[in-house]
Amino acid sequence: MIKITLPDGSVKEFAKGTTPMDVAKSISEGLARNVISASFNGTTIETATELTTDGSLILYTWNDKDGKKAFWHSTSHVMAQALEELFPGIKLTLGPAIDNGFYYDVDFGDKKITEAEFKAIEDRVLEIAREKHEFKMRPVSKADALAMYIGNEYKTELISNLEDGTITFCDHSTFTDLCRGGHIPNTGIIKAMKIMSVAGAYWRGDEKNKQLTRVYGISFPKQKDLTDYLELLEEAKRRDHRKLGKELDLFAFSQKVGQGLPLWLPKGAALRDRLEQFLKKAQKKAGYEQVVTPHIGQKELYVTSGHYAKYGADSFQPIHTPAEGEEFLLKPMNCPHHCEIYNTKPWSYKDLPKRYAEFGTVYRYEQSGELHGLTRVRGFTQDDAHIFCTPDQLDSEFKKVIDLVLYVFGSLGFENFTAQVSVRDLDNPDKYIGNVENWEKAENAIISAARDKGLNYVIESGEAAFYGPKLDFMVKDALGRSWQLGTIQVDYNLPERFDLTYKGSDNELHRPVMIHRAPFGSMERFIAILLEHTAGNFPLWLMPEQAIILSLSEKYENYAKKVLELLENHEIRALIDNRNETIGKKIREAEVQKMPFMLIVGEEEEKNGTISVRRHGQEGKGNITVTIEEFAKIVTEEISKTLKTFEV
Repeated sequence: MIKITLPDGSVKEFAKGTTPMDVAKSISEGLARNVISASFNGTTIETATELTTDGSLILYTWNDKDGKKAFWHSTSHVMAQALEELFPGIKLTLGPAIDNGFYYDVDFGDKKITEAEFKAIEDRVLEIAREKHEFKMRPVSKADALAMYIGNEYKTELISNLEDGTITFCDHSTFTDLCRGGHIPNTGIIKAMKIMSVAGAYWRGDEKNKQLTRVYGISFPKQKDLTDYLELLEEAKRRDHRKLGKELDLFAFSQKVGQGLPLWLPKGAALRDRLEQFLKKAQKKAGYEQVVTPHIGQKELYVTSGHYAKYGADSFQPIHTPAEGEEFLLKPMNCPHHCEIYNTKPWSYKDLPKRYAEFGTVYRYEQSGELHGLTRVRGFTQDDAHIFCTPDQLDSEFKKVIDLVLYVFGSLGFENFTAQVSVRDLDNPDKYIGNVENWEKAENAIISAARDKGLNYVIESGEAAFYGPKLDFMVKDALGRSWQLGTIQVDYNLPERFDLTYKGSDNELHRPVMIHRAPFGSMERFIAILLEHTAGNFPLWLMPEQAIILSLSEKYENYAKKVLELLENHEIRALIDNRNETIGKKIREAEVQKMPFMLIVGEEEEKNGTISVRRHGQEGKGNITVTIEEFAKIVTEEISKTLKTFEV
């Protein structure tokens, strides 16, 4: 008998040779019907794999991330079979699962695959799927594996780098592929599949190698799931922040200025400023002090911090001055500068915590192929702050930052999120600086604070910063996509590297603990995600203009100006559209601009001192006619529902 430990901690005994599917059936028939993959002692296996030793077993369904991974990897095998059948002579390379679906890199030779051929491939994949072929793993000797792939230099290269005795093939139908495992029970589970796109990809990601064709696909256990996914993609296109940013005149890019360097237009700059003022107001109440640091620093600053060793080779190269040997770098991080601000004078434990905040612009050389609108840029502004505190103050200060992050999310409509405790990868200690004791203290402090604040959190190994662990906030947007927004980090290492001290109550010098925090993360990325989350319909308090006054004709221009003046007295942002256009056209254009309120003024409104109010997106639901004071009350009440006062 063997002992199997399940995720809930329970231990069950089974006969040696029991499979994960047998375990699932012992729990419930319903679970057995839905299990598609499994993990045993941390290794992904098939549901038909025989278990011969004690160990921990996790069963995966389609609803699990690892279940989807197995599903999509299995479909990549089926697609590879279809491609070989439809395009004889091609050479297959690798076909992994990715975040949304899978791809297979293929050498098509002289053949160019086009969108016109997608349907034939999809149809063949589904034909194979309906035949319900089992996925079966088998070990293969290195010699036999190499013999199998004579003529395929890609597979033979992969096999040449493997040890004899560790090589496995996966068979299904008439198809065999080099594979480490992780498949669904049979092809019949695949009910829907679509090829999403094709692109060029160099073998092994090296541009010196031959360019292959990467075929992207996605699959689902139900046709409805595919339909819903495609509808979601269409909605994502409509919400694309690059498209909305252009339509709303928020930002632009210029090849002359440089890739990945956004230009903020007046409306976008005003939007950024409102976000900054919103956070600055909360930070002031929380005891932060604003600082400003340069956009560059001496190379030695970043050598001391460790940023140069970690990022220097992949970042902007040093700036050389006329002085021999003098080198500066574009600032990749604000924290080294803030450490030097702390070091400008001696501190006592009575002075701490010190909280320095800065909207500081930093620069990182992202590869051109990785740049994407505002979400991946080369110059961005962080809502950065660094708290220098005593070890005894760490817990309370960390929790106060959590409160600030939650206030920001609540005011901007991000309600669906989880917290991720990002810790070291214990198998790769060289990725990090500092000693193990400090890392353990920092990680335990974050876990304790997250637990005490009642956060829904998970622990992710290997996601820590090189200098310390983090609490990252993973936010789901209106389309169900997950984004990392907001981060809080505990750092024992930079205070040591910069020799930061304070005098304790014992009259001895001690090291402060450093908390890094950025509720927005970067202004650019945050605004991009907020744009897509809201589809450009920002919370009313944040909108560039909250209302537009539409005069029925030029006869009412003076009244429109009077209305504008009264709105400004109530601190309502508005503008006038007095163009010689039809009221219908003015309304349509105001709708495109996501204007929250359209205030129509004509003869009746001027006569009665009122405005006719139309709400964005409520065509056909009728206007209301109110006084300026009544409208101001409507605006004020709506803002108060979302923009709460930050309580310290």
